[in-house]
Amino acid sequence: MTIRARRKERLDRGIKVRATSIYGVSSLKEIFYLMAPWQILILGLLIIPLVLPSMYWQRVICMMCIFALLGIAFDFLANFVGIVCLGGALFIGFGGYIAGSLNSSFGLSPALTIPIASIGGAAITTLILLPCLPLRGIYFATVSLMYPLMMARIIEALGIFGGTDGLPSLATYPNIWVDQYLIIGIVLISTLAFRRLVNEDVGVVLRSIKDNDQAVRASAINVTFFKALAVFIASIIGCFAGAYLTHLYGWVGISLFALDFSILPIAAAVVGGRGTIVGPVLGAFILTPVSESLRAFGTLRIVFYCLIMAGFIVFMPEGLIKYFQRKYHQFEHWIEV
Repeated sequence: MTIRARRKERLDRGIKVRATSIYGVSSLKEIFYLMAPWQILILGLLIIPLVLPSMYWQRVICMMCIFALLGIAFDFLANFVGIVCLGGALFIGFGGYIAGSLNSSFGLSPALTIPIASIGGAAITTLILLPCLPLRGIYFATVSLMYPLMMARIIEALGIFGGTDGLPSLATYPNIWVDQYLIIGIVLISTLAFRRLVNEDVGVVLRSIKDNDQAVRASAINVTFFKALAVFIASIIGCFAGAYLTHLYGWVGISLFALDFSILPIAAAVVGGRGTIVGPVLGAFILTPVSESLRAFGTLRIVFYCLIMAGFIVFMPEGLIKYFQRKYHQFEHWIEV
């Protein structure tokens, strides 16, 4: 009886890259190979509301998409611009309160309040953070984290915008399918748009600012302008998430400034993969259901968050999306020696 030795052989299925956006594609099979991950993402998001008819899980899907938008904004600023912004709760709060105030005071419909709140909230957020843009690293992160805490205390102390009671009885969406596919569509559009943006000329400038802002400034480029532009672009989708959340529940209050909206996007980026734009979306779609499943443990679920983040940072710092990309392009199989 002869024993045949075997070993693993790694095969590379990658397409020859001609440039950052041009591939040497020679067949329909290669086109499908390149498009398959995006097809899975798009079809998966479109099918999820159909296979989860429960009202509870439909709300969970909406929260998953909201945290995905905040994760995209955080990943874009931190890993492509070099701005570590913990102001996710600030984006949510401004977008939510602007939309709620417009609907409560002037009776505007969500079709008008959401775009106004997205653009207006982004403009206000950018103006507030503008003096802090020269700060770097932990200093900017600390300041951006203080703003939502400060805004919540101001509303509570002065009793403005309904104080601790908030603004109730706001307009909601016509049906469950509108609020589901509205946020899912925005997540898909934002993911594709930011992936495109970071590879355009503006994205090259922003990445250069992250790598060496002094060299960019020496090239007669206004670094502050491009940083402000990046904050404005990122805060648009964050403020949209806040305005959407306001009309989803028909209420707005100081809970929109909760730190969960600042911390969970960071965890989503760590789990999904930083610097990928798609990674935070995957991370949010994993952590949000986990968070809901651990709700019975109360504050102890923070311990599980810490363990999950520590595990990924130590054992898989690249995140899930890069691991899946590597396994997709390269796989191993056994061959006889």
